[in-house]
Amino acid sequence: MQPDIANNESAVPFWNFDYQPRTRIIYGENTIDRVGDLARELGLRKVMLVTDAGIIKAGHVERAQRSLQAAGIQVTVFADAKENPTGSSVEVCRQVASAAAIDGIIGLGGGSAMDTAKGCNFVLTNGGTMRDYWGVGKATRPMLPLIAIPTTAGTGSECQSAALIVDDETHQKMACLDRKAAAKIAILDPTLTVSQPQRVTAYTGIDAIAHSLETAVSTKRNALSSALSREAFRLCINAFPEVLQDPANIDARGRMLLGASMAGLAIENSMLGAAHAAANPLTAMHGLVHGLAVGMMLPTVVRFNAAEESSRAAYSDLAESVPPALFQNSHPDLSCSLQKVLELANFPGSLKDCGVTADSVPSLAADAAKQWTATFNPRRASARDFEQIYHAALAS
Repeated sequence: MQPDIANNESAVPFWNFDYQPRTRIIYGENTIDRVGDLARELGLRKVMLVTDAGIIKAGHVERAQRSLQAAGIQVTVFADAKENPTGSSVEVCRQVASAAAIDGIIGLGGGSAMDTAKGCNFVLTNGGTMRDYWGVGKATRPMLPLIAIPTTAGTGSECQSAALIVDDETHQKMACLDRKAAAKIAILDPTLTVSQPQRVTAYTGIDAIAHSLETAVSTKRNALSSALSREAFRLCINAFPEVLQDPANIDARGRMLLGASMAGLAIENSMLGAAHAAANPLTAMHGLVHGLAVGMMLPTVVRFNAAEESSRAAYSDLAESVPPALFQNSHPDLSCSLQKVLELANFPGSLKDCGVTADSVPSLAADAAKQWTATFNPRRASARDFEQIYHAALAS
């Protein structure tokens, strides 16, 4: 049994891990303007920039292109990254990349743009379809250098070696993990996140908080991931209310972006759990945006996991970072604090308010119990357990 991280800090250094850093992380305001020089350092000459129409409208693509072209690098823009990218949308991206004969890829945008960039890298360099890479370490050939530039503070995809791609037929989210898929460089520029619509800020921010919480109690957690989880949670839980109140606050935006990336590193060294397992079927069956789905499940899953002793201790440790404004009765109860965060972010009051009905619970629960992330939850969650979790979220 692993040691109690909350109450036995001296045991943490002996909590085994094998961390192999793959991504150079560059943080700071206006660091996107360095992308040309950084791409040239990687020896790139012809790159494809994967993004979406909203990022073009915000002016971020023009800014990146200007830097790349000044460095003598040819740029092909693929601006059709889809929310929750599918295998077929990745194939369209691959066709554009192949025609342009690129030697590198830049993912500029939210998690969907970065997942599309990673997915394209898989099939462009190794052939086949995304189904061939569902799982761990299935790419046999080298991949092209990838530079990841997030414009949201949420997924932490820039610090992960996984591409999350939806299967066109089953609508299941396929986690395609391979160390070769990790970005060579991640550019964290908080100025890029100011252009997010408030709704995107809310959904991605909750996703980052969920990542920090789930990695903190995952059965795969270790000394390194736990340290990253705690710092990610501290940064995000304090900065998130500030960003919601003052979207132009660059300092708070920066703390959110850094926290989200640290949570992504925590995922890379740990795993997620039941909140994500319960969220994915809500996206597949009811069309709920990922951050919304995760947020609606998070307080209920925290209460479910708190019945397990080591999780309860870890949650108590994390609760010490919660700002007093989110306390209930002057006491930092984590699930209640999370509920307050959801209220600040104008989330619906319950799953019922999201259009989910009790009739769909059995099928949702059956799917949730089959999700890969469910296997890493600290408290075993069967389909029957997930039914109770969904019913609690419907009533909350």
